[in-house]
Amino acid sequence: MHASDPQTVLVVAPHPDDETLGCGGTVLRHVQRGDRVHWVIVTAVKTSHGFSEERVRSRDAEIDAVARAYGFAGVHRLDFPTMTLDTVPKGDLVGALGRVVKETSAQILYVPYRNDAHTDHAAVFDAAAACAKTFRYPSVRSVRAYETLSETEFGIRPDDPGFRPNLFIDIADQLDKKLEIMGIFASELGPFPFPRSEVALRALAQLRGSQSGVMAAEAFMLLKEIQ
Repeated sequence: MHASDPQTVLVVAPHPDDETLGCGGTVLRHVQRGDRVHWVIVTAVKTSHGFSEERVRSRDAEIDAVARAYGFAGVHRLDFPTMTLDTVPKGDLVGALGRVVKETSAQILYVPYRNDAHTDHAAVFDAAAACAKTFRYPSVRSVRAYETLSETEFGIRPDDPGFRPNLFIDIADQLDKKLEIMGIFASELGPFPFPRSEVALRALAQLRGSQSGVMAAEAFMLLKEIQ
């Protein structure tokens, strides 16, 4: 495989908006270069989970609009109940995510950081890690953990060394579009200093850019790479 060949990318989001917060600009770059990008949404809000019909309709509309804005090759909704993944058997999560990895022959996985404050993120990371075993999922060549504003920086586990990026992707040309797409998730945003705000998102992109010599960047922990 050559670097210029189209690749199949799987962006694993515990909740809708995590993909945009963590790697929205990178997703846009992948799509622009002709890669096949699939969006996995692990959790869902449903009336059976105690959410109102209005909230369910609103979230479904947001997901549809975001999918169109990115131009995803596929959207895979696993429909586990939100905010309760720590109660779901790990085998169920691995099985559901693993089926998508195999169906898409995903080569690059973007996953949440293991020590984010939200327990859903930890559960999704663990499931994704199980789906990166080469002898079971040979298509997977790269695994990259993204940071999620409002979760990564609020993890306070004493044994956590912190998010230590070793991969930076230039998103100077994609940042405005990323912020525009994030605006679709109106219910998840708030005014600065709320962490999920346009000001905070732009500031983080500029900080990561300053660390990598570009105007704006997204940062990742490269956990696995086979070349």
